[in-house]
Amino acid sequence: MSTWRVIALVAALAAAGSCSSSSPSSPSSPAPSSPAPSPAASSTPPEPSSPPSLGAPPGPVTPSAVEEIVTGLAAPWSIAFVPGGSGEALVTLRDEGTIVLVDDTGAVTPVGPVPGVDGTGEGGLLGLAFDPASPSDLYVYATMGSQNVVQRTVYSAGSLGPFSVVLDGIPAGTRHDGGRLAFGPDGMLYISTGESGNPDDAQDLDSLGGKILRITPGGDVPADNPIDGSPIWSYGHRNVEGLAFDDAGRLWASEFGDREADEVNLISPGHNYGWPFVEGIAGDPDYVDPVVEWRPTSESSPSGLAYVRDTLFVAALRGERLWQVPLTADGAAAGAPAAFVTDYGRLRDAVVAPDGTLWVLTNNTDSRGDPRSGDDRILRLTLAP
Repeated sequence: MSTWRVIALVAALAAAGSCSSSSPSSPSSPAPSSPAPSPAASSTPPEPSSPPSLGAPPGPVTPSAVEEIVTGLAAPWSIAFVPGGSGEALVTLRDEGTIVLVDDTGAVTPVGPVPGVDGTGEGGLLGLAFDPASPSDLYVYATMGSQNVVQRTVYSAGSLGPFSVVLDGIPAGTRHDGGRLAFGPDGMLYISTGESGNPDDAQDLDSLGGKILRITPGGDVPADNPIDGSPIWSYGHRNVEGLAFDDAGRLWASEFGDREADEVNLISPGHNYGWPFVEGIAGDPDYVDPVVEWRPTSESSPSGLAYVRDTLFVAALRGERLWQVPLTADGAAAGAPAAFVTDYGRLRDAVVAPDGTLWVLTNNTDSRGDPRSGDDRILRLTLAP
């Protein structure tokens, strides 16, 4: 499938700034697949398959206006809209280990702590997701000592019920903790993990580090997972902090590279995405190449990921911008990414709101950024067309 090597990219908010790019290449990569893998699960992951033909490039969705709607958040990490259409959202505060309720009037209301959270380094209270099939069930991803844990609670009228562990044993460290949660159209919970600074974990199928995991809402391993009895959905990841499903049910992931390349990947079950052996577009048939890479990594460090009408939006930390990535119907890059929201510093999350706007979370108070008055913020972007 086509990919773009992205270099020296910059654009203003008001206009879709095209970036410099090399010509598209066609690395060996798997055909995009929906979250349902082949019926026969096995202990050996499948080999990458051939790429599909390209579809016609769609017109990308473009931010046309931005407004600040919430300020004063301390190291926020994840946004999850409360089911029911109220427009309210929950936000995790990583270092404090607490959840707050926000709305577009700027009101911030404490909801409660998640007990036992360890906010050391890049760990703490990270991902957040509601179960669409059981809207009061709220899932959180949190660092607790030497492990990261997925827990479930009941959210009701601004309060949290008791927490129960859904999945534990995910390696934790002071860096590369993954942490994103997303429910797929199949009703399963998808979990991104990092290799916690231990690169070998990404290739170790007995470790939950450096993986994308798939479990039932109750924490069981689905019978159709690609590796029998394992929650592993894909492996060979360094640090995935963004997950998003497109209209075809395909899973996309944004991933931190090391010193060579950051990535956006189209995830196929059971496949190997190469870390620590390769980064970016390597053309090695043993590993899946990304759909998009950024070289150098200073332009990206991708975190949260959102999908809107054949367009991905990638929140960049070190790159301090929101990347727009247009896609073809077949799941290839339809053109070079463009940069928006370049005036707010580090960006951690991007989430589509019930009204169709895009909420973007800044992240300058996480000890890596340069905080300014009012940080951190939630920005609301109007999208066109």
